[in-house]
Amino acid sequence: MDFLSSVLLGVIQGLTEFLPVSSSGHLVFFQNLLGFSEPEILFDVALHMGTLLAVFIFFRADLMQIALDIKGYLSDITSGKAPLSSIKERPHALFALWVIVGTIPTGIIGIVFKDALESLFGKIELVGLMIIVTGIIVGISRLIPQSYMKKNKLGLVTALLVGASQGLAITPGISRSGTTIVCGLLCGLDRELAARFSFLLSIPAILGALVLQLSSHELTAIDFTPMITGFIVAALSGFFALKVLMKMVKRGKLFWFAPYCWLIGLVVIFMF
Repeated sequence: MDFLSSVLLGVIQGLTEFLPVSSSGHLVFFQNLLGFSEPEILFDVALHMGTLLAVFIFFRADLMQIALDIKGYLSDITSGKAPLSSIKERPHALFALWVIVGTIPTGIIGIVFKDALESLFGKIELVGLMIIVTGIIVGISRLIPQSYMKKNKLGLVTALLVGASQGLAITPGISRSGTTIVCGLLCGLDRELAARFSFLLSIPAILGALVLQLSSHELTAIDFTPMITGFIVAALSGFFALKVLMKMVKRGKLFWFAPYCWLIGLVVIFMF
């Protein structure tokens, strides 16, 4: 892994992890186009840790409030000051509960179907088709009326549905962010809430995927420099992608990514 390759893969990972264009699909595309071999597991982990850092930095205020709310809630419960149901009075602690609930279907799908879905990486025409499907998914957001997206609170059904859609996005070519945000919008969530839930839901999903990667692959030593380079570049480009996407979601412009997905999907199909 040379310096330029680590920078390029870091940019690809950072941008496509959050923009609704499928990071897995772009990874397959550039690997085949530029002749990259599959990155070493430790390098891949470094890239994902970089994008995870971007989420922590971008949503640091939300995460701080969640931590404080959970601390206060647990303190009240253990001291007997409040019942378990008092979590409804702590919106950030309740938000964390819905993240946990949404992670359950993601984890089940990821564990049960991981090998079957990841085997699709070798079928590049199918990956191209799934990128086109991603374009259709984000394009659907254009058809959802503003008057429908009014919910400013999550619920059990919504959390489970969005979590299930995140699990299905393990399929190469399907965008995790695009699928979960659109699923949230179809459930009637406010645009900003749908995006926030999508990205905070990605934290346990990314951590879980990294644990599975490290436990199921043989680790080999690689040069420290490309790992650090990829980590930093992925974090910076990921933070930039988050800023761009959050603004576009708030303005109802998520569907702008649809033509790009259709174009890249067709290019992948016809080139390979």
